[in-house]
Amino acid sequence: MLIVRSTALFVLAALLEIGGAWLVWQGVREHRGWAWVGAGVIALGAYGFVATLQPDAHFGRILAAYGGVFVAGSLAWGVVADGYRPDRYDVAGALVCLAGVAVIMYAPRGR
Repeated sequence: MLIVRSTALFVLAALLEIGGAWLVWQGVREHRGWAWVGAGVIALGAYGFVATLQPDAHFGRILAAYGGVFVAGSLAWGVVADGYRPDRYDVAGALVCLAGVAVIMYAPRGR
């Protein structure tokens, strides 16, 4: 059950961080206005709180593992929101990152 909770928190964190950054990008680079930027800042702040809900107590481990989720999530966001088409190297790199997440977070440890 901890793995399911942890995975769900990683997905929520990715939606908030990537979505927040995308909203800021849209507000500034695409000239959609300060409301978009403000919504992005709120989402980015919420991401910081979601990370604290992970069951593991080690900040470095959580953030390192989240990096892999961020890589894969960013590519997926690009596909859905911007019509980006990843090539096989993008997909392979994302899979390597997700394998790293699994090793960092879920490998058995003698505690």
